[in-house]
Amino acid sequence: MVVFYNSLKNLCILRNSPPQLFRLQNVRTLLLQSASESVKLLQHTDSDAEVKLERPETKNAIGNDMLRGLQHAFEAVNMDHTSKVLLISSSVPKVFCAGADLKERKAMTPSEVQNYVRSLRSTFAYLEALHIPTIAVIEGAALGGGLEMALSCDLRICGEDAVLGLPETGLAIIPGAGGTQRLPRLVGKSRAKELIFTGRRIAGRDALSLGLINHCVPGSKVRDKALEVARDINQKGPLAIRMAKKAIDGGMEVDMSSGLSLEEECYEQLLHTKDRLEGLAAFAERRKPNYRGE
Repeated sequence: MVVFYNSLKNLCILRNSPPQLFRLQNVRTLLLQSASESVKLLQHTDSDAEVKLERPETKNAIGNDMLRGLQHAFEAVNMDHTSKVLLISSSVPKVFCAGADLKERKAMTPSEVQNYVRSLRSTFAYLEALHIPTIAVIEGAALGGGLEMALSCDLRICGEDAVLGLPETGLAIIPGAGGTQRLPRLVGKSRAKELIFTGRRIAGRDALSLGLINHCVPGSKVRDKALEVARDINQKGPLAIRMAKKAIDGGMEVDMSSGLSLEEECYEQLLHTKDRLEGLAAFAERRKPNYRGE
């Protein structure tokens, strides 16, 4: 049975339902239709959630409708404490996301453009701050805002036929949804400047050599690789994964001494968890641990 939810509000209603009902729904495949028809949120198992982009007529260009859908989907994932990994993928062949919807933007006033970009930037910042690991599954083109969304994920996996780039300077603007900040943190200042100044598009293998991508595989294997990585993550202690993400992300923004203090704080939060004791017991008994996120 597949249960459909038409909005984030309905998800909230479910979470406030009797515990036995909520547990029953969690063992089924859930499909949350967000406020946008071009964004679907699926929960395949108790561990993996997936945001799928479905706007083939524009190659998944991000207009206001899709942006609202992304916001609702990310908020729903943040509220759901059963999911351990979020995948972001496309149902449109040969494209992940072509960036902002320039046809829609052409009709906007400068003030409306400013509000749109500000909202896009905050949405990607929200994605970056999600408490669980996120994986961008890039099959085909990831350009402009599409690449900026991928940069906001923890991990990026692409196919050999993928094309990535930030072409904004060719339109006399700059990446405005985090690209000028996240790209140099991944590939270094000089390389980021070259890619942004020239607007050059690069293939998957080149992106891998730059450190922009975690894995580059044959095009037909992208999703399989993403699911493999997600499974590896799912086998680890979920609270430990969340604390590791917090320590890494927070530590990158401060000096080493402050980063080490943050690491200590995150480590101490795990000392009295049931999962830590389960990990020790499983190691001693030479068996696979059964982590519950407690």
